[in-house]
Amino acid sequence: MRSLVFFALLALILISLPSYSATQSSAQSIDPELRSALKEAVSSSESFEDKYDAQVWLVDMSARLKRYIKNDKQRLELLSLIHKEASRAGLSPELVLSVIQVESAFDRFALSYVGAQGYMQVMPFWKKEIGRTDDNLMHPATNLRYGCTILKHYLDKEKGDWIRALARYNGSLGRTKYPEKVMLTWERHWFVNY
Repeated sequence: MRSLVFFALLALILISLPSYSATQSSAQSIDPELRSALKEAVSSSESFEDKYDAQVWLVDMSARLKRYIKNDKQRLELLSLIHKEASRAGLSPELVLSVIQVESAFDRFALSYVGAQGYMQVMPFWKKEIGRTDDNLMHPATNLRYGCTILKHYLDKEKGDWIRALARYNGSLGRTKYPEKVMLTWERHWFVNY
């Protein structure tokens, strides 16, 4: 019970953390609509609507994330950022957790062989495309802002088709292996039904 109270109090403190810049993709040609969405996303943020909901969600997800991030404070800070950026973009935070698990296994410093960086494996060319070359894609808030914005853009572009949107995000449009892996991870590890 003490742990639950600690997490709830810590969650309330962490909810008020300041917003940072962020955004992502793996597209071959630059989509002007996506470039515009990324520019807009860099300067806005949202979070939980209700403090009780925040406590419940943070405690639940913290227990699930503990196998990847042992430090309580770091885990809650990351969960607060994920919730804020997913909500700002209009995405399910649990889906974003699934994407991060598949993309980087919650390794903030993950670097793919093609150069994708951070939690959500953001391609660095986006920084130049939106005129923010100084952004650090290994910075959690930045990486999450880019990644959530790009994923939401692809979901809108595909009119809500998660399979096609996730394939676009991964640069594997036309194949279903990656989307199926993310959806299975969501169902097995992050799905909530409260």
